[in-house]
Amino acid sequence: MWATATESERSVERWRRAWCERGKEGVLSRGSPGRPKLSDAQFARLERELERGPLTHGWLDQRWTLARVKTLIGRLFHVSYTVEGTWRLLRRNGWSWQQSARRAIERDEEAVELWKNEIWPRVRAPRRRATAGSSSRTKLASR
Repeated sequence: MWATATESERSVERWRRAWCERGKEGVLSRGSPGRPKLSDAQFARLERELERGPLTHGWLDQRWTLARVKTLIGRLFHVSYTVEGTWRLLRRNGWSWQQSARRAIERDEEAVELWKNEIWPRVRAPRRRATAGSSSRTKLASR
């Protein structure tokens, strides 16, 4: 979007005034204003809420996803992060991607082995044979 002449003139006047008042320091870029950041106290609260688990916050399973953490941040602090920004926030504060190392208590190892060895071979689709074929989409006879 293009700035109007009036907006450009105001910007130039603001820069000139900053130069006159503070010199080079007055016109140096302060960087992108960026998104609002969580304070240390807010992040500590977020960690406490994450420790309480997703079930406490209305999700049906015990998995924290970045999308869920993003939603939780919005609910708690009325601050909007992107999913990528949520990941950066967590990583910057010492969090890492993890996958549970434990198996569910309810897991029946015998039933899993039975399924893998007997049921799965019967239901999986057979592999197609590697035979010479045509890359043409039409049948040879129709040409």
